[in-house]
Amino acid sequence: MEETNDRTNSKEIIKKRAEELTFDINFDMPIGFLRFMKMLKKAILQSYKSKKRIMIVLSGDNQEEIGILTSKLILSYENILREEQIIKNLNFLYVFYDHSDASKLKKEIAKRNVKEKGGKLSLSIYRIEDSKKLMGQTFQGAIIDLYEDLRPNYIGIISGLVEKGGLLILQTPSWDKWDNKITFFKKNLIVPNYENPRNIFITWFKKKIIEHRENVFVYDADNDKLLNEPEIIYDIPEEKELVIPSDITFPKEVYELALTQDQINVIKESESLIDFNEKKKVIVVTANRGRGKSCAIGLSLSGLVKSLSDKKKVKIIVTSPSLENTQSLMELAIKGLEKQNFKIKVDRNKENLIYGIYGDNFSISYLEPKDAIQEWCDILAIDEASGLPVTLLVKLWQSHKKILIASTLHGYEGAGRGFSFRFLNYLKKDENTILKQLEMVTPIRYAENDPIEKWVFDVLLLDAEPVEIDEQDLKDINEGKLNYLIAKPEELFFNNEQLLRQIFGIYVQAHYRNEPDDLALIADAPHYSIRAITTHKGKVVSASLLAEEGGLSYEYSKSLLLEDKTRGNIIPDRIIKHYRIFDFGNLRGWRIVRIATHPLLQNKGLGSKLIYYLINESLEKNFDWIGSGFGINVELSNFWIKNKFSIIHMSPDRNPISGEYTVLVLKALSEKAKKIEKIAESIFKSKLIYSLYDTYKNMEPELALVLLNSIPIDKMEEINEIEKKRLWAYLYGTMTYETTNDIIFKIVNNYFKILPIDNEILDDFEKKLLILKVMQGRSWKETSKEMKISTDKAENIIKKAIIKLANYYYKIDQNFSPGIDSSSL
Repeated sequence: MEETNDRTNSKEIIKKRAEELTFDINFDMPIGFLRFMKMLKKAILQSYKSKKRIMIVLSGDNQEEIGILTSKLILSYENILREEQIIKNLNFLYVFYDHSDASKLKKEIAKRNVKEKGGKLSLSIYRIEDSKKLMGQTFQGAIIDLYEDLRPNYIGIISGLVEKGGLLILQTPSWDKWDNKITFFKKNLIVPNYENPRNIFITWFKKKIIEHRENVFVYDADNDKLLNEPEIIYDIPEEKELVIPSDITFPKEVYELALTQDQINVIKESESLIDFNEKKKVIVVTANRGRGKSCAIGLSLSGLVKSLSDKKKVKIIVTSPSLENTQSLMELAIKGLEKQNFKIKVDRNKENLIYGIYGDNFSISYLEPKDAIQEWCDILAIDEASGLPVTLLVKLWQSHKKILIASTLHGYEGAGRGFSFRFLNYLKKDENTILKQLEMVTPIRYAENDPIEKWVFDVLLLDAEPVEIDEQDLKDINEGKLNYLIAKPEELFFNNEQLLRQIFGIYVQAHYRNEPDDLALIADAPHYSIRAITTHKGKVVSASLLAEEGGLSYEYSKSLLLEDKTRGNIIPDRIIKHYRIFDFGNLRGWRIVRIATHPLLQNKGLGSKLIYYLINESLEKNFDWIGSGFGINVELSNFWIKNKFSIIHMSPDRNPISGEYTVLVLKALSEKAKKIEKIAESIFKSKLIYSLYDTYKNMEPELALVLLNSIPIDKMEEINEIEKKRLWAYLYGTMTYETTNDIIFKIVNNYFKILPIDNEILDDFEKKLLILKVMQGRSWKETSKEMKISTDKAENIIKKAIIKLANYYYKIDQNFSPGIDSSSL
C-alpha cells in the first residue's frame, strides 16, 4: 500500500512540475539552440522535398531542459510545414521508460506542450519496451529517450517507423559523460566475478553519429552548441509511375492498394499459386526492412481468397516467429478483402493483435510454426522467415504445396542469412519444387538513399556479411594454413571495423535469432570474448563467441540449489539444479555462445578446427571444462558428439519458435570435471529413456536415436522364466503385442540402455520404430504414419526386431520351450 502511495505521489509531482515548465516554452531559449533551429528549418524543407529524414541528437544532463527543447523542436516542425502550406495531420511517436521519473517528466512536458500549443500535431506515447507492437505503423517523427538506456533493438525498430521528411529525435545524457554511464542494458550484463561491464558500444554509437553528417544534427544543451557539421544534400527523387499489368487475374482493386512497383510484382507473381494441378511451388519475397513485403503478401492473400473461394472453401495459414510480426500482413489482407466487398469477421487477442480473418467461404488464421507443420491448408504464408531456424523452415516446406514467404535481408530481426544461404539451397536443389524469388528494393516510407537508414545499417551492422572467398583462401584452407585469432572488442570496434563486420556477419548467418542487441552484448558484456580462425590474408572463416562461467564461491554455488535463476553461468546453474552437485559451480570454463563457419566453407572441418583451438586455450587457462547450449537437431548433435562433447541436459519443453529442445553439452578438462561429466551424462541418458513415454513423447525418433546412442549405462535388467515364455508366445505363438508389451518394453529398454554396444543388431529403421511404439507408446496408426509405412508392415518389422533381440540376449527362438512346470518355479 505504501509503495502504491509513493507511485501516486511521484506521478502527481511529475505532472505538477511539467505544468510549471509548460507556462512559457519560449522563455530564455538558448542562443545556440535558436541558431540551430534556423539551420534546421532549411533542412526540414529540403528533406521533405527529397523524401529523406532528419536525425537530431539532444544531449545534456538537465533533463527538464531536454524536455523543453524536445517540445520546441516538434512544435517548430509543425509550424514550418504549416507556413509552407503543407497541410496534414502530424503524429509523433514518443517512447519513454516507465521506471524512470526523469523520463516520465520529459514525456509529460512534451505531452502538455503539444496538447496546449500543437495545431494538427498529436503524440502517440508508448513505453519503450512496447516498441515491437508498433511495427507496421507510420509516424512523421519519433522521440526516443536514451538517457537511462540504449538498446540497439529499439533503435532498429523505431527508426524504421518515421516517414519521409520526418524527424528522429534522440535524447541522450551529457555527450562527454555518456560513454561510461551504467545503463539498464549494461546492468543486465553484470554476472558473478564480472561486476564492471565494458564501455564500448555507446562510444561506437556516438562515433557513428558523428561520422554520418547528412541530415544529422548533434546539439549539446550543456554548452549550447552543435557538436558536428551537418550536411544537407538537396536532390529530388524521380517519381516513378506505377504500372498494373494488363493480364491480371486478381481484381484490379487489390493492385490499386499497392504503393510500389515491387508490391505490384509480388501480387502478380502470387497469381501463379491459383493453379493446384502443378507441382509444389514456393514464392520467396526478400527485402530490407521498410519495403512493404509483408503488406504485399497480405494483399496477395486477399486476391487468392477471391480467385479460389468461387470454387471451394479456402483455408490459408499464416505463420511467423511471433503473432506481432504478422500484423501488417493481416491488416493489408483485411484492406484487400474490404476493397473487394467481402463481408469479414476479424478475431483479435487481448492485446488487440489480429489472429484470424474469416468469411463465408474462407479463413486466414495464424498458427505458431510448429503447429503449422501439422495443419493442412491451401496456402501457407510465412512472414519474417529469417527469424525461423532452417530445420523448421524445411519441415514447413515439406508439409505444404503452395507457400508464400516473406523474409528480411537486413533488419532489426537479425536478418536470416541462414535462410538465404541454406534454406534456399534446399529449394533450388529439389526438382519437384518450383521456386520463384523476388527482391523488393524501394522503401515505402522514405527515399532509397535515405541518410538515416544508412546510419542505422552502419551503427547496428545490419548489412554485415561474411568476407568473399577466393582461390588462394581455399588453397590455404585445404593446406591447413590457418591462424587462431584472439579478438579484443576494443580493437574490433575502434581499430578494425572490417574484421568486426566479418565476424558479426558470420554470427548472423549461423543463428536465426541474431539481433542488434547482440552487437552491444559483444561490445560490453565483461565475461564475453571472441575467437576466430583466419586465412593468412586475415579473412575470417570460422568464429566463436564465448562466455566465461563458473569460479563461483562455495556458498554462492550452494545457494543455487534453491534459487530460480542466476545471472550468466548457465552450465553451472543447470548442473547444480538438475544433478544437485553444487561444487561444480566452483569449476571454471567457457560456454560457447556462438560457433559458426563461413556459409561457403561448410563441411570442411573448420568448426571442429576452431573447437580444437578453443580446447587448447582452455587448458592453457587451467579451465575445468568447455561447453555449449543450443537448439538440438540431428545435424548439430552429430557435430558435438563427433567432437567428443557429452550431452548432459535437455529442456523439457520445445522452444515455441523453433520447435527444438534446448540442450547443453560439456567436455570436461580437469579430473574433477570429468567425474561430474560422466555422472551427468549417465543420469541424462537414464532420464531420457524413462521420459520418452511422457515428457519427450513427441520427440522425433531420429533425434531420440542420436541421444540414446551416446554411452552405455547400467547392466541389463534380467527377465524371469515366465516372462521369457510369454515373450515366446508373442513372437511364435498366439499372444499379441498388447498382452506382452510389459516384457517388450523391458528388453527394448535394455537394448537402448547399453547402446552403442551391440549397435549392429538392429538397423536404424528398426530402432526408430521401437522408439516410437515401445519407448514413446505411440499408437500403431501414429507409428506407421511417422515412418511412412502401413500399420501391418510396422507390426511385422517390430516383431522381427524383437525376435533379433530375444534371440541374441536370451537365446529365445522358435524351438524354445513354450511353457514351464510349476515345480521348477
